[in-house]
Amino acid sequence: MRSAGPAGLSLVTAVATAAVLAAVSGCTEKGAGDDDRVVTVTATDDSCEVSTKEFPAGHVELAIENKGSKVTEVYILFPDDRVVTERENIGPGTKQRVTAEVKPGDYRIACKPGMRGKGIRQDVRATGGKAAQRDPRLDKAVAAYRAYVQAQADETLPKAREFAKAVEDGDVEAAKKAYAPSRIGWERTEPVAESFGDIDPKVDVREDGLEDGQDPATDWTGWHRLEKALWQDGKIGDREKELAGRLITDLEDWQKRVGTADITPTSMANGAKELLDEVATGKVTGEEERYSHTDLVDFKANVEGAETSYALLQPVARENDPALVKELDRQFAALGTLLDRYRPDTTSYDFVSYDKVGKADRKELSDAVNALAEPLSRLAAAVAK
Repeated sequence: MRSAGPAGLSLVTAVATAAVLAAVSGCTEKGAGDDDRVVTVTATDDSCEVSTKEFPAGHVELAIENKGSKVTEVYILFPDDRVVTERENIGPGTKQRVTAEVKPGDYRIACKPGMRGKGIRQDVRATGGKAAQRDPRLDKAVAAYRAYVQAQADETLPKAREFAKAVEDGDVEAAKKAYAPSRIGWERTEPVAESFGDIDPKVDVREDGLEDGQDPATDWTGWHRLEKALWQDGKIGDREKELAGRLITDLEDWQKRVGTADITPTSMANGAKELLDEVATGKVTGEEERYSHTDLVDFKANVEGAETSYALLQPVARENDPALVKELDRQFAALGTLLDRYRPDTTSYDFVSYDKVGKADRKELSDAVNALAEPLSRLAAAVAK
């Protein structure tokens, strides 16, 4: 499956959704809300307490309360720090619930006060001899989404190589032109970016996203490091040429990891929600593409990736929570219409420069993303019923 722009995305979504709808019905596990499958997580500025350190494999629900003074985020992690699921931007005094699918084995629950560092961690274990019993349509949804992600990775490499070659040739204007198109496929797959291990911080971190102790001069790599050189510095040196080659190496690694990445129906749903939260709280401010102002290209690709994830899960969600699906359909359509106002040709990715988007319009975009993210936060629970 391949797509190249909105028309391609529609084909991917339509084909993948048709595959899911054609699948036979099955039985899903009904225990996501059972007491032994709910883990209460109490986060403060210096602690991360869990109500139990053992729970049955299958669907687990984190009932999170932030009793600290800082915004926090909570993760379920594999022992090697790959992310099973996460919930970010949990404000002081607020509660969140997140449903995840886990296989038998060891995990860590981590709270990150201030959303920085490796967090405060608790070792936990999922017990039992089997994972969640899925509706067969959800297995097909995962397979279809993996194929979609693989297609995006495959299409990204030629565009990224064009960008990297321009950098290596020292051609600033050609590199600027190739920059945003080289990122579209990556941005579409961000709902499951955490499934690829350390690829995200290698290719897509901003300078202020570096961990404490990291030196921007030596540790900052990826697209945004090159973006700064092109738009702010206006020049390409030996370091930038080296980083262009490293970007391709890391993206080739990403391309290979798609086939083995741990993707589940709940990680698809939760990842889409977390991505839209990131758009609403960070990207809408112009932080993502602060030098190039190509933010709207990222927004559109993010929404397309989230909507593809949702479309594949929609048949099961519709049976379990038809009101939720109706609301999600409405909010995705509204956000899509709003984004289209910022591009003269809806068949292309030529959006207006984000520095031309005023404060009121940015708030309108943020409000529309938030209106979608709220019901999207309930999608994982709907497909896990």
